[in-house]
Amino acid sequence: MQEREIRELIEQVRSGEMPRRGFIQRMVAVGLTAPMASMLLMHEGIAQTAATIPYKGTKRGGGGTLKLIYWQASVHLNSHFAGGTKDQDASAIFYEPLAGWDTEGNLIPTLAAEIPSRQNGGLAADGKSVTWKLKKGVVWHDGKPFTADDVVFTWQYAADPATSTVTVGTYKDIKVVKIDSHTVRVEFPKPTPFWAEAFVGSAVGPILPKHVFEPYIGAKSRENPANTKPVGTGPYKIVDFKPGDMLRAEAFKDYHIPNQPFFDALEVKGGGDSTSAARAVLQTGEFDLGWNLAVEDEILKRLEAAGKGKVNFFVGSDIEFVSLQTTDPWKEVEGERGHKSTKHPIWQEKAVRDALALLIDRKGIQESIYGRGAITTSNFLNNPPRFRSPNTKFEFNIEKANQMLEAAGWKKGADGIRAKGAQKLKFVFQTSVSGPRQKAQAIIKDACTKAGIDLELKSIIASVYFGGDAANPDTYQKFWADMQMFTTTMSAPDPQFFMEQFTSGQVAQKANKWASRNLTRWSNKEYDDTYQAATVEVDPVKRAAMFIKLNDLVVNDGYVIPLFARPRPYGVQNKLHPVLSAWDNTTWAIGYWTRDA
Repeated sequence: MQEREIRELIEQVRSGEMPRRGFIQRMVAVGLTAPMASMLLMHEGIAQTAATIPYKGTKRGGGGTLKLIYWQASVHLNSHFAGGTKDQDASAIFYEPLAGWDTEGNLIPTLAAEIPSRQNGGLAADGKSVTWKLKKGVVWHDGKPFTADDVVFTWQYAADPATSTVTVGTYKDIKVVKIDSHTVRVEFPKPTPFWAEAFVGSAVGPILPKHVFEPYIGAKSRENPANTKPVGTGPYKIVDFKPGDMLRAEAFKDYHIPNQPFFDALEVKGGGDSTSAARAVLQTGEFDLGWNLAVEDEILKRLEAAGKGKVNFFVGSDIEFVSLQTTDPWKEVEGERGHKSTKHPIWQEKAVRDALALLIDRKGIQESIYGRGAITTSNFLNNPPRFRSPNTKFEFNIEKANQMLEAAGWKKGADGIRAKGAQKLKFVFQTSVSGPRQKAQAIIKDACTKAGIDLELKSIIASVYFGGDAANPDTYQKFWADMQMFTTTMSAPDPQFFMEQFTSGQVAQKANKWASRNLTRWSNKEYDDTYQAATVEVDPVKRAAMFIKLNDLVVNDGYVIPLFARPRPYGVQNKLHPVLSAWDNTTWAIGYWTRDA
């Protein structure tokens, strides 16, 4: 379908000649996903229909205790500091955004009274502002009213460089103005096609209570007791939290959505390993839902045979990848390892990076370990399909890698390890403790050994690796190793926030407590310029082409090696009815969850 035809259909929706659902069905028929079609309309300022979430509960409480198991345990409860999904999920139980994303890419209002559109006056015609009307009658867990002051404060808090939030990139260039007690206007410095980023979704959007966080804005941000004792507006209220272990909460009796939550209490058990978590849901039935069951597919199928539950896969744009450190992780400059002024002594040679990519058997890892839980790819950005690049490819070829290294002057010594001068191809390869990841590491190490590359495998407990502790040398944010592997998630059906992580302004370093998201410290002016252009491009076709270019720039430079797209694997007991999404966090709509008697 040509761009002109798409625009004509969009105008038919705007005029009321075609229903929104009809447009989405037409787009799906020609190859777009429902989320992408929905985003096209959103970018054009067309309000979605009153998207709702089916809910079976008829009264608040009475459902007993909801039990979740996370083999990566949360360590704090403030999503603006969350270094990993586990902490975002735990925080989202208590703190809510203005709106969240359902699995079809629709915006669902949470603390907003409605979704902004041009029809209701929420979206400015010039694309430089969005006005949010806030829900009235909402109170914080301590009984104080939720108002526009809290939204304005959250912007100030997250945008302050001294606060060192992971969300600073979303908030630092905008301005938030209070219109009245329950209306705010978000102002952008330039036309912004993806306006639904600030205050939206569980990863970047949760609103914080001004009266609880204001004394701790800036340099004192990590000292706030509320980082582990949340005071939110969510369906559950904190009872007890033991970082790295257990979280307990109870139904919030003054929650703003009638008859929610269904459950009286909530328990989130952390720690252990993914296989034990899968067994606790699918085989023993001890828990209702298991998060991110990164378990060999053959094991999952055997556990499903017990008949107590199934693994549900939600396809979004999460990606498992290997990244190479661009800086020198072994040299200290100004008291900081991996200082952005340094260069990695070996990875800066492109031939070595290219050879390593040839030594990763993506297909073999997918088939022998992950099965349904992996889709091999050469792209970092994979969904929605409109943004998927046709320009990249991957290959597993040990012989070719050997030839490439030999031609570049790296010669095998008596120990079988290639060297050039005083430099040897010896690297530390780190990831989290996880059965499938350790097996993937071993497969990669075996191929590298055959090419004269020695990998020292390092596995770090997930609660430490993804913990975000600025004092710990083993976090993935510090990345004090030569290479590492993990999954990163895309938290909206638009890639703007997702692809921001490779911009130069996002470099993780001591100055921002390693809280920013560019962990490889990769920097490329063409990437930065293209990214900035994409943030203001209103033509959806041209904008998609820009994001494809961004993917190609980062992938082709070789510091980022995509392995496979990761459909989100949840183990769910048969009687549980969770509301899950590929575009938001696990707990984004936890108030809607119910269970059959």
